[in-house]
Amino acid sequence: MEYIELYNGVKMPKVGFGVYKISKEDTESAVLNAIECGYRMIDTAQRYYNELEVGNAISKTSVPRSELFITTKIWMSNIGYEKTKSSIYESMRKLQVDYLDLVLLHKPYGDIYGSWRALEELYLEGKIKAIGVSNFTSDRMVEFCLFNKIKPMVNQVEANIFYQQNDLLKWANKYGVTLEGWSPFGQGKSNIFNIDIIKDIALKYHKTPAQVMLRFNIQRGIPVLAKSTKV
Repeated sequence: MEYIELYNGVKMPKVGFGVYKISKEDTESAVLNAIECGYRMIDTAQRYYNELEVGNAISKTSVPRSELFITTKIWMSNIGYEKTKSSIYESMRKLQVDYLDLVLLHKPYGDIYGSWRALEELYLEGKIKAIGVSNFTSDRMVEFCLFNKIKPMVNQVEANIFYQQNDLLKWANKYGVTLEGWSPFGQGKSNIFNIDIIKDIALKYHKTPAQVMLRFNIQRGIPVLAKSTKV
């Protein structure tokens, strides 16, 4: 597994397994299979409603907790200092862990500054190894970097060949924020796996179109989240 180092020294896998839209019934086995295949970063969220099933997989795997990188996100119903803090402990209970590797604010709405204070406190207490945001545009991200005690370590956004996020990446690099890319395959739209130039590159380097699209982000310093419920 290759890693990228966040500005606070935490090492984050360059490829992670996302569980968005995986049903509760399939989540546990999907996560266990992903870990068995070599994934070490698992990305969930309060809004995905499958933290408990992810936690069941974590509790059953033989891979040590110290080798796993577990991310969750604070949903809008839990925005605000008190709600965010209590919801993080609830997420930890469901995930069956005593610390989280990364916690993100899922969207830039509501009392996000109050929520950020809660994340900062839990980060300083060691309950969270890294804190960040998700779906923040460049102006909101820079604002957070300038007006908080601790700036975000990560901004998780959609990033793929159709939505390259070049301007956001420029600002993220300027402020030391790591962009993390969800939907690296563009949600499978526009026949993305059959684009001629992608297929040609894949053929040239003896890779699959999916590997080419993942490498497109990774080579730009953007860790990626992919998923499958099939082995």
